[in-house]
Amino acid sequence: MRLIEVILDDKNLNEAVKRVKRNKGVAGVDKMTVYEIDTYFQNNKERIKKEILEKKYRPQPVKRVYIPKSNGKKRPLGIPTVMDRVIQQATAQVLMKIYEDRFSDNSFGFRPNRSAHDAVERTLDYLNEGCEWVIDMDIEAYFDTVNHDKLISILREEVKDSTTLHLIRKFLQAGIMEKGLVKPNTIGMPQGGPLSPILSNIYLDKFDKELESRGLRFVRYADDSNIFVKSEMSANRVMKSVISWLERKLFLKVSATKTKVVRPMKSNFLGFTYIKTGDKWECMPTHKSKMSLYDKCRKELIRKKCIARSNAITFTRINQIVRGWINYFRIGRMKMFIDKFGQWLRHKVRVIIIKQWKKPDKIERSLQLLNRKLPYKFSEEQIYSVANSRLGWYKQANGNVVNFLLNADILAINKRERPGLVNPLEYYLR
Repeated sequence: MRLIEVILDDKNLNEAVKRVKRNKGVAGVDKMTVYEIDTYFQNNKERIKKEILEKKYRPQPVKRVYIPKSNGKKRPLGIPTVMDRVIQQATAQVLMKIYEDRFSDNSFGFRPNRSAHDAVERTLDYLNEGCEWVIDMDIEAYFDTVNHDKLISILREEVKDSTTLHLIRKFLQAGIMEKGLVKPNTIGMPQGGPLSPILSNIYLDKFDKELESRGLRFVRYADDSNIFVKSEMSANRVMKSVISWLERKLFLKVSATKTKVVRPMKSNFLGFTYIKTGDKWECMPTHKSKMSLYDKCRKELIRKKCIARSNAITFTRINQIVRGWINYFRIGRMKMFIDKFGQWLRHKVRVIIIKQWKKPDKIERSLQLLNRKLPYKFSEEQIYSVANSRLGWYKQANGNVVNFLLNADILAINKRERPGLVNPLEYYLR
């Protein structure tokens, strides 16, 4: 069978439809949703297959959307129509079977059964082998600068079918719709479609093979790469050589300011940095990663916003943020940070609860009720002084009485529809 026939096989297409529906996602320029794809696909499948086989299929332009990045900038995405996503997914599934075994063992992004944790653990292996100088590579706007002709030429080495290559090129050249205007796309591949991840790995696999041929230790996750060597002199020499190779052979531009030789303690790879304890290197979240956790929780714990809604919503959102962050960074050392963060989080929540009680009588009654159920035995005078304090909400919620009566265990109790507040330290240690 020709490769295009494998792509257009009913079994492969049906699997592609299932995956696109499972991934959900927003509609493209034609406004068709994933819930409409079954009917449309069944009615038009034979026509679409015929157009592809005759090289007459024309993908619609992708819809330009922007998502915020941690540095305040915005990342451009290109959202294909649902029908185009199905064809891209069907193509990606077949390409993955061809290329997965050919990819480097040091490549971890967009690959099955591989994760960011695997990539970070591989970096620790290299550091613990004594390769303690890191070349932190940064390719400027990688997805926006991929050369179409070079990519097709790389694909042609393994994909011998001209119809498949023609279809892929048409997806690359589909154009971008922004503010109602369609711009031609002569370079780059918009992020957002199912085909972009596998194509990006195919393109950068040439880079991986070049590094392997030089005997270098490296780890790559998508377009983020770290190369590990044993001396600063070697690191500077390798960095210059590798930058030159990337610009000459793959027509990519390497950031002169972000690409640098660093010690592991100043490295930043997938949100992790490194620390040496005794003779062993370990990973930990970067300062920027830690601050992002504070910032996300701060946005959800704005007092005016929290007073106007139920604690069930607030606790649910905070739990999602904290658990998600800890699940990602759990392989790193961060016990002291998580303990400190948990104290800060509970104080912010106590302020909201005290402000919701609002009146001194209500505050006093609520604290007295907790005092009778807990073993701390605060006096009535102590509770009265807290309830009638003229201090601001922040200080009022920071004394021993409130800290003990609204402790981590009390806040963690499920109450009707409200989930308990996650204890970050306990969750991390568990």
